Amino acid sequence: MEDFVNWLNGIIWSPALIYLCLGVGLYFSLATRFLQVRHMGDVGKLMFQKHSSENGITSFQALSLALSGRVGTGNIAGVATAIAYGGPGAVFWMWLIAFLGAGSAFVEAALGQVYKVKQDGQYRGGPAFYIEKGLKMKWYAVLFAFVTVLATGALLPGVQANSIAAGMDNAFGISPAITGTIVVFVLAVIIFGGVKRIARTAEIIVPFMAVGYIIVALAIIVLNFSQLPGVISLIFSSAFGQDAAFGGILGSAISWGVKRGIYSNEAGQGTAPHAASAAEVSHPAKQGIVQAFSVYIDTLFVCSATAFMILITGMYNVTPEGADPIRTNLEGVEPGPQYTQAAVESVMPGFGGPFVAIALLFFAFTTIMAYYYMAETNLAYINSKKSRKWMDYVLRVVFLFMVFYGSVKTAGLAWTLGDIGVGSMAWLNIIAIVLLTKPALKLLRDYEEQKKAGKDPVFDPVKVGIENAEFWEKDYVYLGDHEETRKDFENSKTISK
Repeated sequence: MEDFVNWLNGIIWSPALIYLCLGVGLYFSLATRFLQVRHMGDVGKLMFQKHSSENGITSFQALSLALSGRVGTGNIAGVATAIAYGGPGAVFWMWLIAFLGAGSAFVEAALGQVYKVKQDGQYRGGPAFYIEKGLKMKWYAVLFAFVTVLATGALLPGVQANSIAAGMDNAFGISPAITGTIVVFVLAVIIFGGVKRIARTAEIIVPFMAVGYIIVALAIIVLNFSQLPGVISLIFSSAFGQDAAFGGILGSAISWGVKRGIYSNEAGQGTAPHAASAAEVSHPAKQGIVQAFSVYIDTLFVCSATAFMILITGMYNVTPEGADPIRTNLEGVEPGPQYTQAAVESVMPGFGGPFVAIALLFFAFTTIMAYYYMAETNLAYINSKKSRKWMDYVLRVVFLFMVFYGSVKTAGLAWTLGDIGVGSMAWLNIIAIVLLTKPALKLLRDYEEQKKAGKDPVFDPVKVGIENAEFWEKDYVYLGDHEETRKDFENSKTISK
């Protein structure tokens, strides 16, 4: 079984996917004229707009829900794994895929908003919806939905649960079976409460956990500040094969940096558009910009915090796959959260193990919540023409079982299954968003023109020339405070009638 899983993972995560992710990120960055830099000044205002209805959630809640998917075990265990197999240079490639991936994140989130629908009293959207409505390829949309239900409903939860269980066992000696049981119980209470409860939970936990984690990382960096220039130099020299020790593993640095970068920030993977689609905004570009910024929060802030803690304290091993060890500073320690725990423990004895275990608990738990929401959304898409409520309950049972199963299984198998899920979704989604470049650029141009005219941008798909954006044509109601925009919107609605 494990041999087959490893073989399949090798095919999905071939060099072709690595370079496709980098290439598409560069393509969208150039096509949007590096929107991820030009529009960062808009983020603060867009992020904290409070408009919502009984059908949708606020932009900040959508950001928190998307971040709950992005900020997970990949930020702690994933970074450690990238360093263990790709060396310190892998960190640079994680940074690069985050910067370029922000362009892909904008496109997929904005498209999710364009083609979202109101279904069963909730906004639903994501790649399956924009593939069907934008590309008019129903079979492709159903394939993506099926793969996503399988990936987020069965393959990916185990990775997060495994890291929670490993962290609690390492720090407190709590049996993985006990940890798994408690996580399943609390998770059941939340997911049976629907998307509103998931969003409210994420809104509270995500900012708290991210800020707390970064503060501890900064403390460790400050206490070891004299070593910081050397660590930065090591990252860059290793990334380009110039370091004496790590120069021979450039391919591994790129491969593991990109793979773990995508796993962590999810740019282009097709997961974040589900949360982005639930936001109540007046223009798809608004949530696209917010979601682009979320990639920075995930990788440039949280992943970097982990990387600097590990590298500045020297608490890591480097053993490329199929090769002899290059550096062994932690004898007998498997790649994962133990690297981060050892790093914090080396500076703050008695604090590192418990702190990282609790951070992992929050990071991974919120990611598991986000995975359920994605699986539920794609199941809702599959069942959009026919009510099959029993399938919702089957999904919940299978999902909760896989969370428990992941808690007690080996980390290697859990990560490989997770990689298969991430890679499968990435292949399908990246091809789709490249084919939908034209409408994505149209809506960005429309947003920029309205903003330049001093308006609060409101999306009119007919005016922009985008078809099948049925929600915006029929159901959208302007909730903003901009009076000139309100008058223009009401006039356009009157004319359309």
